[in-house]
Amino acid sequence: SEKIRIEIISLGLTGSRIAADETIQQLFVECRLYNFIAEETPVSLPKPASGQRIHYNYSHVIYVDKANNRARREYLKSILQKPDLNTDSLLFTVVSDPPEDEQDLECEDIGFAYVSLRGIFQKERDIIEQDIDVFDSQDDSAVIGKLKVTVEALEALRSVYEECKDD
Repeated sequence: SEKIRIEIISLGLTGSRIAADETIQQLFVECRLYNFIAEETPVSLPKPASGQRIHYNYSHVIYVDKANNRARREYLKSILQKPDLNTDSLLFTVVSDPPEDEQDLECEDIGFAYVSLRGIFQKERDIIEQDIDVFDSQDDSAVIGKLKVTVEALEALRSVYEECKDD
């Protein structure tokens, strides 16, 4: 109950500008919890053709125990106590990795996806192997693909909530 487990399983793109853009060849995914931690998939994979998926099968654990990770725990408390915070989500960023022969090019954020920790707590349900929308970084109303993720946070959130009641 003292951890949040995040799994980035796979990514599929829709027929969007990303699919058509030939400068975008390799993709990796970064996951960020507020301003604490950014973790990225250890590999970038070739951009999938439309209708296909690339599989990362990457798993990461964020520890939120009282002894060693008080700041993260306080952050979780704040999102349970102040519902108007715009920071209650895990942010997944799909990033274009420049090809080996063009390392002078920068990595470019091409899309964003979100999982609300508050939503997990309210629905009392972890997200298990679920597709979430990836929104275009240049037009946040356009969906450019689906990211399949698992976010197991309910037990940690319950533990933090119990602690809030004791304070």
